[in-house]
Amino acid sequence: MRMVKGDGVGLAVYEQGDPAGPTLVLVHGYPDDHTVWEPVAARLAASFHVVTYDVRGAGASDRPRGREPYGFAHLMADLRAVIDAVSPGEPVHLAGHDWGSIQGWEAVCTMPELFASYTSISGPCLDHIGHWVRTAGRLRTLRQTLSSWYIGFFRLPVLPELAWRSGLGGRLLARAERHRPSGRLDAVAGLGLYRANIPARLRHPRERRTPVPVRLVLPLMDAYVRPETAETALRWAPVAEVHRVRARHWVPLTHPDLVARLVGEHARRHRRPGPSEFTS
Repeated sequence: MRMVKGDGVGLAVYEQGDPAGPTLVLVHGYPDDHTVWEPVAARLAASFHVVTYDVRGAGASDRPRGREPYGFAHLMADLRAVIDAVSPGEPVHLAGHDWGSIQGWEAVCTMPELFASYTSISGPCLDHIGHWVRTAGRLRTLRQTLSSWYIGFFRLPVLPELAWRSGLGGRLLARAERHRPSGRLDAVAGLGLYRANIPARLRHPRERRTPVPVRLVLPLMDAYVRPETAETALRWAPVAEVHRVRARHWVPLTHPDLVARLVGEHARRHRRPGPSEFTS
């Protein structure tokens, strides 16, 4: 593990495999840290320079207080700092799960020159969703809203913090998904992700398009992100494909062989473009 200076925070970065090989950056979601990717990273390390890191607020990285430090601008600066440290001057392959995937969409749409490919798992672009709800119809929107009930709860004051600190939130998650947060402090700090980013992007969605080749991995039994919602990304990513899997939300942990194969295949298929290909 080494510490990389992000946007005013220290980021814990972990590397496996040959540093001379193609670099693959795996970004975790909420309420996790980098260890959610460990089973997948171990399987990919023979072919890639695999990089994971604890995003701000999680694991061994710094935990700034409040809501504003968890906004997309800071998250993107952190990701760029990690890429500059582990693959200076060379595009990387990117994969994200949950909030790591949400961050990934923001990254490949706003700084595509840094990426050779992107694999998105269980985390749609917030702006894509913001546009989708305006045309999806009441029934489809209601179905996704019911699946995303927790988002409204996480934006409440005090109560979510109490739920995580008391251990109740962890017990409920374990009962529903057989999964626990990486730590209570991680779960509390990460609430800033929901509070800093979701309201503005859903109310006033931006244009978020990407030329980066995308593979959408859609767990069909995901209790939080419906496949039809995730597929709205196809409108904004012209070089995209969909791969549906019979799995629940935490597919990197429950099906690491499958996820490693899907991420690895997609990365191998796409050569690293030079910066000029994004500036023509």
